[in-house]
Amino acid sequence: MIIPAPRCALHVAAALLVAGLAGCGNDAPVAEPSGDATAITVAANAAYANALDLADPRDAENAVRGFIARPQGKVLGEDGSVLWDYDRFAFLQGEAPPSVNPSLWRHAALNNNTGLYQVGEGIYQLRGFDLANITLIEGDTGWILVDPLTTRETSAAALAFARKHLGDKPISAIIFTHSHIDHFGGVLGVVSREEAVSRNLPIVAPEGFLEEATSENILVGPAMGRRSIYQFGNSLPATVTGNVDAGLGQGVAMGTVGILPPTLVIDRTPQEEVLDGVRFIFQNAAGSEAPAELAFYLPDLKAYCGAEIMVPTLHNLYTLRGAKVRDALRWSGYIDEALVRFGDAEIFFASHMWPVWGKANISYYMKQQRDAYKFIHDQTVKMINAGMKPDEIAEQIRFPESLQDGFSVHGYYGTLKHDARAVYQFYMGWFDGNPANLDRLPRVDAARRYVDLMGGSANVVASARSAFERGEYRWVAELLNHVVFAEPENREARTLLASAHDQMGYMAESAIWRNFYLTGAQELRSGITGEGPNPAAAIQMLEWAPVESFLEAWAAALDADRAAGKDLKLNLTFTDVVDEAGGALGAPGTNYVLWIENSVLHFRRAPPAADANAGLALPKELFLKVLIGQAGITDLLGDSGLTMTGSKLDLVSFFRMLEKPPAKFPIVTPS
Repeated sequence: MIIPAPRCALHVAAALLVAGLAGCGNDAPVAEPSGDATAITVAANAAYANALDLADPRDAENAVRGFIARPQGKVLGEDGSVLWDYDRFAFLQGEAPPSVNPSLWRHAALNNNTGLYQVGEGIYQLRGFDLANITLIEGDTGWILVDPLTTRETSAAALAFARKHLGDKPISAIIFTHSHIDHFGGVLGVVSREEAVSRNLPIVAPEGFLEEATSENILVGPAMGRRSIYQFGNSLPATVTGNVDAGLGQGVAMGTVGILPPTLVIDRTPQEEVLDGVRFIFQNAAGSEAPAELAFYLPDLKAYCGAEIMVPTLHNLYTLRGAKVRDALRWSGYIDEALVRFGDAEIFFASHMWPVWGKANISYYMKQQRDAYKFIHDQTVKMINAGMKPDEIAEQIRFPESLQDGFSVHGYYGTLKHDARAVYQFYMGWFDGNPANLDRLPRVDAARRYVDLMGGSANVVASARSAFERGEYRWVAELLNHVVFAEPENREARTLLASAHDQMGYMAESAIWRNFYLTGAQELRSGITGEGPNPAAAIQMLEWAPVESFLEAWAAALDADRAAGKDLKLNLTFTDVVDEAGGALGAPGTNYVLWIENSVLHFRRAPPAADANAGLALPKELFLKVLIGQAGITDLLGDSGLTMTGSKLDLVSFFRMLEKPPAKFPIVTPS
């Protein structure tokens, strides 16, 4: 009997997908966006420039202060593919072109200051080697390394560059500031697991880090990963009509990812620790920008690291790739706590972009950040209680002039509009209270009815074309989205809608709004581009994920119709020993009982069920190979590590009820 591999193996590629690692390396062929900026877009961007003091030199001075050296060339994978190109955004010079919002152009040019920088006495940063920064803090015996980037390859390149200029010192401790992959995924590029264990290397992370880092995105990873390609502009070329920035940095690197379990957990504020002779006061900031996050203060150096709670842009309370909404009030509270506890800081640095120096400047910066999130929270709640709906709130909310003047809370990443919607969602959920929106027609059905009501697609396209000439691009998108969903092959509608997306992208101050618009335009013109994910690149991280996370993904992959009336039970036993550092897969003989009831897949960690239809016993290594699609059960039939019991027919029936999610589902056209 042939037993197929689980059809939902792609679920475990989530960490790669969400990081933007799916498809389209820096050297991948991509379609060039079409269309120059219209006269209306040119005028809008010029007005934007006139309203801002883009010549303010303070951020530009901070972005280059302490410069030591800049790298050249590219970071290559083992197969010769380009994983990172230091000169990808070399065109970011001079005045903003008409096709880029001038404020975003300024921000992107600042993010293009790649290299090694001295932040303060014994503190250095590597910027532009990935989306995040590596920070090096000099200890008694070596470097305390903060946030080792997304991939093994870029983090190894960054550390090698630092050692070239600062000397070949060992890593004496590692700090993961939070549970997003661009802050831990490259750790195996700076130290191997064996070396970390043999040297008893301190690895510091916030409470809940390992579980959040490995499992947070597995359940809906395929969907979040697909949208992350839009958010980070992976399929767009780096040009003045394409990708110019990612808001938090230049972009997310390609490559292989891993993780190491923490040996020192930060679970309170203040928590004082000494690492390699350096005093740290840690701040536990759980549930702010990430579910597990920390910041820290170096009292002897008067330097505060704000991790990703404070970076020189308004952040996301809801991230467009998809994630749980973040608590704006709690986030603001952590910043206020830092102001009180660490208000004598003379150096501020973060996990992204450039630092701030001087007590007065830091106080101003932190208050801007604190008050931006609290303003969004309080004013959105005020409007909620006045009966306003999410779209009305997003259209009306405005920062006061005192916050608009601060570039550090401009919407280069998050935006005031979608952050206000996030606060609404946090408290009120998806429903706006209007019963007309309680059970709306599906998009395709509604689109066909609207197009028919408006006299057919030709009339709608003609009306949209007139609106385009008037520069009413949002209305063009509203109209033509109906046509595209009613008639997906309508090339005239798709082309004009793509042109509207172009113009909205060209005017967007937010890098991720720009990337969404331009990727949508690209997909309307050329279809879905790019390659699928490579789950094997995440194997060294996924082995630390709780088994429960994978089983939850299996449950979410169950075809309810196929499972209707089925009554199946399966024993899943892990036979190997986990190491002393702690393992997600349990002790020898750890067993999970899986069963289907009422078209629902349940599981419990329990002794093997005597009435199970079938059973699998295997080591974690084989389990992961099956999960990521490196091997099917059929391939492992002869493996001495795999044991099957019970009915093979029932085992086949079980796996056939699990559906693999598509890697490339459409976003701007019907599914």
